[in-house]
Amino acid sequence: MSRNAIPLWLKIAYTVWLAVWVTGYWQSYGPQNFLWICDLANLILGVAIWIESPLLFSSQAVAVLVIQALWIVDVCGRLLLGLHVIGGTEYMFDPERSIGLRALSLFHVFVPILVLWAIRRLGYDPRGWKLQTLIVWLLLPLTYLVTDPDRNINWLWKPFGIPQTVLPELGYLALEMLVVPLVLYLPTHAALSWWMRNR
Repeated sequence: MSRNAIPLWLKIAYTVWLAVWVTGYWQSYGPQNFLWICDLANLILGVAIWIESPLLFSSQAVAVLVIQALWIVDVCGRLLLGLHVIGGTEYMFDPERSIGLRALSLFHVFVPILVLWAIRRLGYDPRGWKLQTLIVWLLLPLTYLVTDPDRNINWLWKPFGIPQTVLPELGYLALEMLVVPLVLYLPTHAALSWWMRNR
């Protein structure tokens, strides 16, 4: 890893955006909202971009690349087809929310680009998926304990917006803690490892 691989202007720009985003989200959604995996990733990336940590960038790459790609697909589905093909972005089309607040959620578009660019510059740390697995194993139980089920943060109560009634709540929590690393993180880790070996 080369030092100063990330230009100062980008570090400052991201930090300014992060301050605006945190302020807007805190005022509108409250602190619980920062327990969303994608929202927490923004905060971790705020550290990663300053210390230029391949480990932190890699952990957040496996955390959000698939999720944010699905977010983009869902928004595009609503814009082009008039329907949410996956679900989870209905709030982006809620006229009761200000356009400025909805615009803050467009980080789902630029964060994957930033993460992939940083990994290309700094390198991919194969420990990233293990670190992110540890993070999500702490995050999901915390989400269950301290957030309002009606908020459905991290889809712990309504996966894809559909109420989960098959398993008891703790059983579904355990299942999600198993599925997220195996279905999202491990394949993303494999793809990023292949990309960095063959680029």
